[in-house]
Amino acid sequence: MDKLAKRLREDAATIDAEISAQLDSRIQASLAAIEPETVRRQRKPRRRPVSFWLASSLTGVAATLAVIAVLNVVDVDEPAAVSRTVADNTMPPIEIPVLDLDVEAATLTGPLARELEDLQADLKKAEEVMRGDVRIDF
Repeated sequence: MDKLAKRLREDAATIDAEISAQLDSRIQASLAAIEPETVRRQRKPRRRPVSFWLASSLTGVAATLAVIAVLNVVDVDEPAAVSRTVADNTMPPIEIPVLDLDVEAATLTGPLARELEDLQADLKKAEEVMRGDVRIDF
């Protein structure tokens, strides 16, 4: 890290930068307009007046009372639901047949098991060939 820091310092020393008077004055004006952070921290936040708190509280209470009043005005005497018979049921109940879904999974796994055995055999052959190549190289 010391070499890098040394090279950066040397490179910075070789840089010859000139700025115009106009740019320099603009930079100085920008720096003068910036408020230091310590001053910003020392500034106390403005407190809201008590009337703001009072107005907010009264508005909340009024809204709550309005909601309670609207909910209490709702008509309590609702008519009871009446069930009506539209047509007589003349059909006998439909019986749903129960299907025996005892399917054997072995019929589907047989070809997959053979494929797995073939792949494992291919991997063994490739491993043996690779070991032979490694022995030859060393």
